[in-house]
Amino acid sequence: MNRRYFFPPLTWPFLVLITAIFVLIFMFFSSAVLLAFDRLGIPPQVAITLFAAALVGSFINIPIAEEVTYEPVIRVREVGFFGVIYPVPYFDWEERKTVIAVNVGGALVPLSVVVYEVVRLIHLHQYHLLLNTLLAVFIASLLSNAVARPVKGLGIAMPSLFPPLIAVLLGWVLGDGNPTVVAYVSGTLGVLIGADLMNWNKIKRLGAPMVSIGGAGTFDGIFLAGIIAVLLV
Repeated sequence: MNRRYFFPPLTWPFLVLITAIFVLIFMFFSSAVLLAFDRLGIPPQVAITLFAAALVGSFINIPIAEEVTYEPVIRVREVGFFGVIYPVPYFDWEERKTVIAVNVGGALVPLSVVVYEVVRLIHLHQYHLLLNTLLAVFIASLLSNAVARPVKGLGIAMPSLFPPLIAVLLGWVLGDGNPTVVAYVSGTLGVLIGADLMNWNKIKRLGAPMVSIGGAGTFDGIFLAGIIAVLLV
């Protein structure tokens, strides 16, 4: 009797199709990132290194702070009375710790690109464009903070396409001949400052054991906001 004890969850043609789609999506995403870096004036070798660092760094979170809060909880203790056990609820305080971390791929890599662009503007003596960029960051931060919402047990959430669209508009208005730089810097720092840093006091009340800035790695809003903005501008 021929018995089969192994049943693959997917048929081989379907598995090959899923693998091919995943490879195509990865190639498209990597090409888009490298194209965005090229528009920012980053050399190809450096762009490839940054992209690789973003992929690997998406698995690395660096703790930078720990917030401790105390929340009221209802507990139950047992009280015996003439041999009968009664459950008696009572209020107590429970300590909750939230570790705040910075993700390497989702936050530090795009921040390194921002630093590079700012230093390049200073080196080229493009101070007017630098001031426009700082103004764009200020506006993007306020708008990002206005739409960002704390989600219990998760972190700070906001519409994914809102930051890059705002950055594109700011790049068109304040670009002064170089809208890509304004779009990338304002898109990246707008999310970091407006959504994350300006909601720092709310993070400790979210009930999550760890909140990572840029924690979704390469696909986090901080990373994608700047990339999408550069591609759309």
